[in-house]
This record gives sequence, structure tokens and C-alpha cells, in this order.
Amino acid sequence: MAAVLAGAPSVIHAARTGGPAAAVRYGLAATRAAGTLVPPGRPSLTRGLLAHGVISMLAGEILARTLPRRHPVAWGALAGLAMGAINVGLIGRAFPAIRDLPLGPQLADNAAFGAVFAVVVDRR
Repeated sequence: MAAVLAGAPSVIHAARTGGPAAAVRYGLAATRAAGTLVPPGRPSLTRGLLAHGVISMLAGEILARTLPRRHPVAWGALAGLAMGAINVGLIGRAFPAIRDLPLGPQLADNAAFGAVFAVVVDRR
């Protein structure tokens, strides 16, 4: 759930700046860009979904093991932002398709992932 909802900030940003069609194009471009992380490193929707799924599972595992019980949503958002700074801000800059995506909305997506994940885990 968190992996799907986490894309909302960047898609909303794309919609607000370019309209609904831009939001769809952005969502597809961002997913394809994630595909460059999977060999042979070409943008691909299928590889992008795979890469995003694996990254989300790993991030979720890290969050599940480390989020404190007090204020988990705030900590989740902060942890997501930190993971985004590493994944998108540092590692992703080495991949042109990822580097071409606007950084701010991508970081917001990561913060949203952490917050949504914390809400879902906190309900269990």
C-alpha cells in the first residue's frame, strides 16, 4: 500500500504544473526510470515495477525494524526522507533517467512512503 500511495506527491506536482496528462506521463517516466537500476540498465516499465517493488520491500523492512513506537508517522516520514536523500539524491544521480526527474517531488514521495508505511504498521 505504501509503495503505491507514496507516488502521490510527485504525481500531484506533475498534475498541478502540467495537467492530468503530464501526471500520467510523469508516473510512467518515473517508473521506467527506476528500471534503469536493473540490468541491463535501460528504462523499462516492467523492470521499473520490479525495482520499485524490491526497493519498497527493503525500505519497509528497515522501517519495520527501526521505527520507534512514539510518533511513528513523523519518524517514518523523516526516515523516508533520509532514505530518499540517499537513494534518489545520491545513488539515483548516477542514472540519467532518475537524475532527470525533479528531486523535490521524489523526496516528497519517499517521505510519504515512510509516513504511510508507519500508519499501516501502526494499525496492526
